[in-house]
Order: sequence, then structure tokens, then C-alpha cells
Amino acid sequence: MPEVFVQDSTPEELKESERQVAEAIADAKEAARKAGLGTRSGDESLHLRLARRSGGGWTSFALELEGVRSAVHVTEIQRALNGIDGVRASVIYPTSTAWVTVPDDVNPEDLITRLSEVGVKAYLTRSSLRRRAERLEIANRRKRLAQHRHSRSGLSIRGLSPRSGPRTPREVDQESRDKGRLRSDVRTLPRESEPTDVLFTARALITPLRLLVSLALTIPVLVMNYARDLQFDYWQWVCLGLATPVVLWGAWPFHRAMVAGLRRGMSALDAASSVAIISAYLWSIMMLTFTKAGDVGWTSSPEWLAVNHSIFSSGELFLDVACGSTVLLLAGRLGTRSGRNSLLDEEGQNIESTVSEVTVVRKNTRSGKPVKKTIPLQEIRVGDDIIVPTGEVIPSDGRVIGGASTIVPGLIGGGRSTLDVKVNSDVYAGGVNLGGPLKIRVQRTGSRTRLASMHRWIAEASQYQNRSAQLATRSASLLVPWALSLATLDFFLWWLISGNLNAAFATGLAVLACVGPVALALSTPIAMRLGIETSARRGVLMRNAETMRELDEVTTVIFNRVGTLAKGEMALETITTEMGENPELVLRVAGALAMESDHPVSKALVRAAREARDSGAGGEEVPHWIEVNHVRITEGGNFSGQVEIPVPDSDGNLELRTVDAMLWRPRDLSELDGRLATASVAGGTPLVVSWKGRARGVITLYDKVKEDAIDAVAELENLGLETMMLTRDTYPVARRFADNLGISKVLAGISPGKKDIAVRSVHARGETVAMVGDTSVLGCLRVADIGVLMGSADDLDHDEADVVLLRDDVETVPEMIVLSRRVSALADRNIILAWTYNGVAMAAAAAGVLHPMAATVLMVASSLIIEYRSQRVRKF
Repeated sequence: MPEVFVQDSTPEELKESERQVAEAIADAKEAARKAGLGTRSGDESLHLRLARRSGGGWTSFALELEGVRSAVHVTEIQRALNGIDGVRASVIYPTSTAWVTVPDDVNPEDLITRLSEVGVKAYLTRSSLRRRAERLEIANRRKRLAQHRHSRSGLSIRGLSPRSGPRTPREVDQESRDKGRLRSDVRTLPRESEPTDVLFTARALITPLRLLVSLALTIPVLVMNYARDLQFDYWQWVCLGLATPVVLWGAWPFHRAMVAGLRRGMSALDAASSVAIISAYLWSIMMLTFTKAGDVGWTSSPEWLAVNHSIFSSGELFLDVACGSTVLLLAGRLGTRSGRNSLLDEEGQNIESTVSEVTVVRKNTRSGKPVKKTIPLQEIRVGDDIIVPTGEVIPSDGRVIGGASTIVPGLIGGGRSTLDVKVNSDVYAGGVNLGGPLKIRVQRTGSRTRLASMHRWIAEASQYQNRSAQLATRSASLLVPWALSLATLDFFLWWLISGNLNAAFATGLAVLACVGPVALALSTPIAMRLGIETSARRGVLMRNAETMRELDEVTTVIFNRVGTLAKGEMALETITTEMGENPELVLRVAGALAMESDHPVSKALVRAAREARDSGAGGEEVPHWIEVNHVRITEGGNFSGQVEIPVPDSDGNLELRTVDAMLWRPRDLSELDGRLATASVAGGTPLVVSWKGRARGVITLYDKVKEDAIDAVAELENLGLETMMLTRDTYPVARRFADNLGISKVLAGISPGKKDIAVRSVHARGETVAMVGDTSVLGCLRVADIGVLMGSADDLDHDEADVVLLRDDVETVPEMIVLSRRVSALADRNIILAWTYNGVAMAAAAAGVLHPMAATVLMVASSLIIEYRSQRVRKF
């Protein structure tokens, strides 16, 4: 008997091991408790608590089943689950999985117990356990966080206000169905947040009511200040009474922003205006108290130049500046706020619908016949056949299998207002059906839909732009302390030089009133944000504002030939073989090797081979089916494998043998000779078929050029850009194709594994490269300065791409370049305009030639002009 050596463990090691086991058991129990398993004790179980928190909603999870004997047993299992009140279950036999939708107050242990009665053991899947535990864990945390965020605003929070009594079953059912609305999917995506930085004046406080009340009180003040004939006894005190609520209440949003900025050691954008309003108000009180301005019968007339102001003892009021600046600021900020709706908000309003249920066609579990049933929107599964009636929103991505109609694609349409669809047409979530009813087979739901992907793109771009806007805002806010310093310096200089305190105060007040940090802060971010949203409306998704800037600097555009310049489908052109070889056998071998590839070239070969097989071409020499084994795709994109084909023996008789075969694309003429070399350069895309080490034939394929490709290339050339084409084809074939389109240069004979090196080499020459291609060249998109993904309508989530084109036309590329150039130029001009205005206005104010009221008008006008100019991007 062999000896077994056991290493003795120390007491400390045993204790540590026992402690780890105990901790693991405790963690498992805690996870089960959070998931609602084994928690029947206590006054209120966790699953009941979850139902109460979520308002009696629904939850879905998956169960792994053990002991499923047959498809008949599946029907029994499904019937047992559906027999529980409120439970909807679907059992998948091949994977032994049950997908269950239940009310939140149903304990999963009840389902497991019911399944045990029919001889099946069930366990919650790991993902279901995690999701259920997370819902139980974070429900209270979300509630507390929402209460904390809104505690100071005094706003009512939907879902947080206590109810006077329990909810009715109808209310519970309606809320649970609301969770499946298409609109709710949009709400859960990241949205462009309102600027909450303290440097901004709170938009919620700038209301039309505040403006109207301030305006009503300001008009009499302005009339009495500027119309001397209307100045009655004590008119100045009446003006003070009217100005007080305007300064204290009307301008409160600006004072609040200033104080909030000071508490954080920063300057609010409207801080200078707030200081100007308060200073004008306090100076006027001082004048009324200590000078003749408070006397009965005192009159005043406006002075527009600082040198004409009266001396201190005579008195000078600036209540018109305090009130007028407040009204102008309120009006200006309301005007800028009106154009701030984001694309996400607009699209959300467009797809807002009352659809909470959908009609689905499923087989009856008993009779096996298809029946229509109405289910909540969140219960749609991939593979379901749904009915979308006239006027309703398409809830998921899919393919039309019945009916024909016209739809409004919305944001997903790439700029198209309407789209005609029929059987086999692809449709996407968010489209509105305008015609007859459509029967659609669901392909993607929820976060996997094209609409959800687009919203993620736009939301990420908006979040990035918000961060850029915050940096621009903080930079612009630095102008405020400089303006305060200049105003103080100007006040003392005027006082020392002229000896007139009123004139000195007027110039300092004008400096504070004219400074426009808001115009500076808005100059670039708004133009860039609107540019990104405008491009999205036209079917071009850009990653961020830097992408638009880099597109403006692009000097070279490289097209991958397949998937961009040519239509997706290729067709057989010619078959050229060596003497004695059967052309049909060459084609069939090529089709067998390319069977598993989804490349357009492979699809064309497989389709042509099947057509030849079905027509019986090639005679008895070509077998009906060619066996292929050990197919391998090399790094260069060549196919190799073993095929079973008729091969002549030593006596010349044909017999089936397994031979090594290869399907490859020649890089240059040196790889072929004779008639095969001539054929490889005489037509379209050449592919060489060889077996037993010899080239047997050349197959050429052709693909039609997109209708707008020639015009698009010409437009790019007119923009001063160099165009290139990247392809695996030999140079003569590639050059002929490029000449038809007007492309400047070709990068020919480049294997797939080396295409990214070719793109890098162009960049190494000092060019700024935009690479346009499909998903087959993602590596090239990654190494280019700008990667433009085309022809990926179903999958937009590729990190390699900086731009995704939803439209399949080549004209989108020059349109994208032109839009980027216009937006970048507009942003640059906005910056120049903002800085020029601030410099000229502050110089004029310091020189005493700019009245404080005129300075306020110019400051507000500068912000509105920047806003208006940026809004023009929508019309590009």
C-alpha cells in the first residue's frame, strides 16, 4: 500500500481557514437574504418591501432548470408556473431555462416550490440574483439621493410624496405598464444635464413673471428720470420705492449667483452685473441722503458722457441704471434660454406616445396555433412577431414580414422625413407608422436597439461637451475680477484727474455693466453642441467637439473600396482556367472554401456556386456536394482548407480525393503567369483558386459603384482634399476603378492585416487622415486621425470609430467635412467677436464715452448675438 504523506497544519492556519469558511457562508446567506430567498420570517419580507418601494411593479428573472425530461414535460412546467396568480412564464427546452415575469410581491421560492411539485429543481441564475439583490439594496439609496438633490429647491418629486392610502390595482397595473414604454427607455439614458455650475445664474429663477413685474416697476423710473417735465415733487423718492423691489427681488437671481460663486472662491458670470446693480442702487441712496438730490423740487436730466455729470454736492441718481440693467438682464437671459433644447429633448418629445401594450402573435401552448395576445411592452422578446397599427410607434428593431407602409423614421432615419417599407425591409424603434398595419419580427429590444445606441452616442457627446463648456465658463469667469479691478482703478483715476465723484462712479459703473463673460463662455460650446446635433439630424454621429475640429483640419480622405464606394453586393464576372481545368469545378471549390465568411466577396462566390450547382452546370465531372474540412483564414485574408474533388489518377481516370486547396487574391502580376495573369488585370476583383500547389483558375467579380460616389469624390477634391482608395486588388484593377471615380491615388495590393500600416504611413507623411470604411477595417479606423464608420446600421457601438454614418450614400462624407468647417469657423468667429466686444466696450467705458445703460444694452446684445449666430448652425 503506497504511503500517503499529510502535511500537518498549524493551529493558526486551521483557525484562519475556519474563519474564511465562516465568512463565505455568511456572505452567501446575506446574498440569499437580499435576493428574497429564505426570508419568510419577520413582519415584512424583503420581496414585499420591494413591491412596496416600487409601487407594486413587475420584475423579470431567469431560472435554471434541472430534470426537464422532454418537450412534453416543458408544457407541463410552463402550465404549472402560469398557474400562479400574476405569473407569466416561458420555458426554453434546449437551454433548460425559464424566463419569468412576476409581480414584485411574489417570492421566487414560491416558484421553486411549485416546480419541485412537477419534478424539476430550479435555481435563480447568477445575473438574476445580482439584479434582484441590487434592486433591494439601492431602492432606499436612490430615494434618499433624490430627496437630497431636491431638498433645497422645494420642487415636488414624483414618487416621493407620501400617499394618503394604498394604491388601487388599476394604479399599480398602469404604473407597471408605464415602465415598459418606449419613452421610459429614453429617460434611462444619460441626458445632457442643465448647467448646474454656480458660475451660471440659475435658470429656474429667471421667470417671465419676474421679468414682467420688474418691467412694470422700471418703466415709471425710466420715464421720470429721462423726462424732466414729468418730475414732480418727491419724484426721486418714488423712484427709489419703485426701484427697491426691482433691485432686491427682480435681480435676486444674479445676486444669488454672485454670492454662491464667492462662497466657492470663484466669480459668477453675472457677478459684475450684480455688483453694478447694487452699486447704482446704494449710490443713489447715498445721493438722496447726503446731497441736494433728496430735496423737494430737485430735478435731473440724463447725461450720456462722463464729463457732463454734475458734481457730488449737486447729486446724481443711477436708479435708472439699476432698474434698466435688471430688466435687460432678465430679458436677455430668458432669450438665450429659449433656444437651449437639446436634440435628446426634442426627440423624446417626438416619440412620446401612449403605447404601453403591444399585440404579439405567438403559438398557443396547447393547440400550437398562432394567436394574437396583448402584452406589456417590456415583455417583447427577440423572435416575436408584433403588430404595429397605423399611427403607432415601432417599439423595437426588426424586419417587416407582413404589410407595406410609409413610416416617419425620426432621428434614426439619417435625415429622411419619410420612408417606404415593405416585406423584408428593416425598421427601427422610434419610427412612426403612417400607413397600414405592419407585422414585424423583432430582432433587437431595449438597450440593443439602434435608437438606444444613437441616444448613447449623442448623450456621451453632450456630456463631453458639457465638460468643455464648464472649462470655457471658468475661463470666461476670470474676466469678472479683471473688470472689477479695472472699474476700481478707473474710478480712482477719474476722481483724481477730474475731481468729480459722480463722473468717476459713472465710468466705473459703465465698466462693470459692459463686461460680457457670458458671451465669451457661450462663443464656442453652443456652436459645437448645435453642430453635433445638426450632424446627427443628417445621419452623422460624431463622438465629440474635438472630432469636429479635427475634421476641419483633415487633408486626406482614404476610402476602403469595399463597403464605401461600391454597393454591398458583388456578382460573378468571369472564370478563366488553365488548359484542361473545369471552370465550374473551380467556382465550386471557391464557394466551398468561402462558405463560412460573411465578406461581400465570399457571399458572391457562395451565391454563384449555389446557382451553378442548382442548374447542374459542369456535368457529371463536378460532384453535387463538395466536402471541405479544416478551413482556415490567414492573416492576409486568404482561405485554405481540404476539399474532396475528382482528381485524375495515373491512368487518367477521375476519382474523389481530398486535396489541399486555397482561395487567394494576387497582390501583383508576378504571382501569376500566362492567361491567368492577363485575366487578373483585365476585369474586376480577381481571386485565384489553386489546389495541389497549382493555380487552376482566376475568378473575377464586379460590384456596382454607388450612384453618388463620383460626385462625392469630385466635391472632396474641390474642397482641396486628397482622396485615396485602399484595396487588396492589384494596381491595374484598382487604378481603373479609381479613375472611373476621379480618385487621386490608390493603395493597392494591401492585405487586410497590413491596411492599418498603410494608413499610418500616410499619416507619417504629415497628413491629417480621415479613414472611411466598414466593420472589416476597424483597425484602420483606430489608427487614423478620424475614423469614419459606414454601413453599420445595426451596430453603432464601436470605440474605433470617431464618426458613424447612418446613411449609406458617399455624399455624406463631403457634407460632414463642410459642416465641420462651417461650425469650426463660426466658433472661431464667435470667440473673436466676444473678445473684440469686451476689449472695445471696456475701453470706451473707461474713457467715459459709454453710459452705463448703453453699456448694459451692449452687454446683453453681445450674448444674444452670439446665441443667434450659433443657432444658425441648425440651418447649415
